[in-house]
Amino acid sequence: MKDIYENPLITRYADRATAEIFSDDYKFRLWRKLWIALAESEKELGLDISDAQIAEMKKYAKKINYDFAQQEEKIVRHDVMAHVHAFGEQAKTAKPIIHLGATSCFVTDNAELIQIYDALKVVRRKMLTVMDKLRTFAKTYKNLPVLGYTHLQPAQLTTLGKRATLWLYELCLDFEDLKHLMNGYKLRGVKGTTGTQASFLSLFDGDGGKVRELEKKVVKKMGFKNVFAVSGQTYTRKFDYQVVSLLSQIAQSAYKFANDMRIMQSFKEVEEPFEKTQIGSSAMAYKRNPMRSERICALSRFVMSMPMNEAVTASTQWFERTLDDSANKRLTIPQAFLALDGVLNIYINVTENLVVYPGVIGRRINDELPFMATEEILMECVKAGGDRQELHEAIRQHSMESAKAVKERGERNDLIERIKADAKFAAVKDKIDSILSPENFVGRAPEQVDEFIETVVDPLLKSEKYEPYEPEINV
Repeated sequence: MKDIYENPLITRYADRATAEIFSDDYKFRLWRKLWIALAESEKELGLDISDAQIAEMKKYAKKINYDFAQQEEKIVRHDVMAHVHAFGEQAKTAKPIIHLGATSCFVTDNAELIQIYDALKVVRRKMLTVMDKLRTFAKTYKNLPVLGYTHLQPAQLTTLGKRATLWLYELCLDFEDLKHLMNGYKLRGVKGTTGTQASFLSLFDGDGGKVRELEKKVVKKMGFKNVFAVSGQTYTRKFDYQVVSLLSQIAQSAYKFANDMRIMQSFKEVEEPFEKTQIGSSAMAYKRNPMRSERICALSRFVMSMPMNEAVTASTQWFERTLDDSANKRLTIPQAFLALDGVLNIYINVTENLVVYPGVIGRRINDELPFMATEEILMECVKAGGDRQELHEAIRQHSMESAKAVKERGERNDLIERIKADAKFAAVKDKIDSILSPENFVGRAPEQVDEFIETVVDPLLKSEKYEPYEPEINV
């Protein structure tokens, strides 16, 4: 038991993979990789840097002397310079050329962008896993009629599979935005202290072509193609807003699914997984609370709150930079990813283990379908020669009496029995039961499921090669 606060995003919700991406070790290894890429590129373009110096830097690329760095930071009060000194203390011959021409944001910004990119790859894989499971669920239940709702009041029927396509389509839209962000991904590059590349221009004796080539080389060595076209000392913090807004979009989609699940579980139509030994309530032993879906909503709400923070940060960067973004970014970016990681872990778990109760669904349909079927009954009677206005009034009166019996006396819906007993409807009495088949009221829902999956989901999943993700944590 710890005697200090620990972040539950790490201890309870997120997988290790995402937590590692935002760890200090991951970050500081990226710093050293960036310094090596810079030194190599500067050497290739003619600066006096030896192969031996670069080899010595590579020798210590992953062997970081953290104790030295921590002690140095206490002295210099600057994390980047502390690690420059620590790297130089190990790679002694390379000490004079480490960080040559660079400002702190060369390592901090580029490393943070790479961390974000790597975290987006985890999000991508988990999203595809959820989408694949929702696809299976939609196909499985494409023909199962359920009550549809508007304003949370019973409306026309739909199917459970069609409802699942609503959840799935929102993720498809989010995924397109994710792809767009990743396909055009940019690093800060080699920009210098205020973004003018002045220090590098000096190193290369005024040769701007070599400065441009230096940036291309460094970015390529780090595995990327593009850079932000211009920057101050930092890349634009509008990008952080774009990233967190994307995470918010995905969280919104998850929240919508989980809210629907909570309502369906209250109806006892569909339930999230419930373990054999799971306890739903400390007081009410019979309860089966939708705690996974509730947790999705709780974590999603946290992610959805983040864009405003990033909007304020982006809008208050003074001229070429200020430092009020730094401490804030240490919290917002990692925690937004970690919280969404927890959301997607639970989403995966719930969608592969949903429990459906067709009997309950059918009973609830039968309670409402008589009211929905009256228009069909009316039309059949008119076809048989009945007076539309007279029949309409009869149905209205029977409906009011039946609704009164249901609401005031708690009786079952007997509207159909009332209609069958009314001589005005004798011409269609024998057809009423067939009219009441729920499948007659779902429209094109089953076909819509097939069309959506064939034209949207399957091409997306086929084009995105991925391995299904199995969450590490116990959700």
